[in-house]
Amino acid sequence: MPRILVTNDDGVRSEGIYALAHVLRPLGDVLVVAPHVEASAIGHALTLRRPLRLETVADGVYEVDGTPSDCVNIAVTKLYTTLPDLIVSGVNKGFNLGDDITYSGTVAGAMEGALLGVASIAVSLERSHDTYDFGPSAAAAAAVAALTLRHRLPPRTFLNINVPSGQPKGSRWTVQAKRNHITIVDERCDPRGKNYYWIEEGQNDWEPHDRSDYQAVRDGFISVTPLQPDLTDYTALSALENLPLDSEAPVKK
Repeated sequence: MPRILVTNDDGVRSEGIYALAHVLRPLGDVLVVAPHVEASAIGHALTLRRPLRLETVADGVYEVDGTPSDCVNIAVTKLYTTLPDLIVSGVNKGFNLGDDITYSGTVAGAMEGALLGVASIAVSLERSHDTYDFGPSAAAAAAVAALTLRHRLPPRTFLNINVPSGQPKGSRWTVQAKRNHITIVDERCDPRGKNYYWIEEGQNDWEPHDRSDYQAVRDGFISVTPLQPDLTDYTALSALENLPLDSEAPVKK
């Protein structure tokens, strides 16, 4: 029976992770290992300067006082004797689209799995001001998980799923969107006269692209994007590789 590790960045008490674990159980033996508290927007961070603790929350459910990447590493080394067959991270409360995936702890959980050689999936649901309905996003994750278990992903490839609110019109294979980043930092003053800062969400000015993840969810479709950890710009490499790198730099006297 396939062994499935479930993690997230919203924390072990998020409803989304239990909705995800529930729909994945018919596919295999599910183990949940998630952060003790919310670890959103923490990216692919590892905790290296303090010890980490693994605690049992319930049968088959564990918490780690660290990041999603910490959770994956501790789970695969301390709770499994060999690597699991699948890692699924989510369901995140809020999209992880386009360039924003670089900040996402949800996506990082799946990326860590891909780096370890495990087929991995990240799944996110559009943010809501009301009660979240995790049904469609969990169902989408289960369908893609079943597909992934039947048809192995290429090495170091993982899938990023984003689901619009309501009932999706269907699913699309997509590419990662791009947007123009404008940093917004709110400066305030505390009661002692010291300045402090809140980093706000940047402007969502997306570049048009018919096959992008952003366009898919905007049109009401589930977006499924194949991703990889390789950030090499091969076009730039081709243009730059003939430029000399070994010329002597001028020495100031």
